[in-house]
Amino acid sequence: MMGTRKRNRRKTAGEGFDLAGRLQPLVTWLTDGGLRSLLGVFALLVGVGVMVWGLVVSFDRPIGKVEVGGQFQRVAVLQIEEVVAPFRGAGFLSIDLDALRAALETIPWVDRARVERKWPNSVRVFITEHVAAARWGDSGLMNTRGELFLKNARHIPQELPQLVGPSGTEAQVAKLYLETYPRLLGVGMRLSKVELDARGAWELTLSNGVTVRLGRQDVPARLERFIAVASPVVAARAAEVSYVDLRYSNGFSVGWNVPTRVARDAEETRADG
Repeated sequence: MMGTRKRNRRKTAGEGFDLAGRLQPLVTWLTDGGLRSLLGVFALLVGVGVMVWGLVVSFDRPIGKVEVGGQFQRVAVLQIEEVVAPFRGAGFLSIDLDALRAALETIPWVDRARVERKWPNSVRVFITEHVAAARWGDSGLMNTRGELFLKNARHIPQELPQLVGPSGTEAQVAKLYLETYPRLLGVGMRLSKVELDARGAWELTLSNGVTVRLGRQDVPARLERFIAVASPVVAARAAEVSYVDLRYSNGFSVGWNVPTRVARDAEETRADG
């Protein structure tokens, strides 16, 4: 048998939503002391907030002392104090350590700075200096990562190797130097200068004054040819050699300082690689 669906009856006015009935339990709870309980919880939260605020205020004392540590020779303590001075008005908890660290790292010769709080109202500063590994041009200094950290240094250690190149090529020139230096040292030669000219041509200068012309193309292959084939010639007669030119497809030429038996009839002697 098929059942018949009951038709929905429209609610009469007496069957509407009973708001007063729904609110009655809440009204009963409030009149029975619930309101006092709610006010008590609120007062407790306010009291805890005031207590926390008081503790923060009492602990956030102005910075009274700055301790400086680390191994550094080029950075003066006075420079550090000048940078820290504007931060002394900050509190122990509210001082911005990241901003102070960034400000310290703007000091010339500062490579890295580490800053930390020391209870109850002091700050510790640890300084690490750049290590100068090479000169850049006439007055710049580069660190051991090949980064130009000082453009106009007052005192340039002349024993440092010199890197030269157009503005913006610092990383490129430093990369070739860092890759070439240990390889030349392995065959008994010390690299004293790397130069990249405006045309993109490379030239190396050894500590004995011999220049190595690599040109613009196939620089890695030409450098390999110098180390494997030409370096024994230079090592044996360094005092007589002026330059080694590797701008050839399969060989190199040697320029001599003075006439020798090898270069009696020509200024340059070409050797096949």
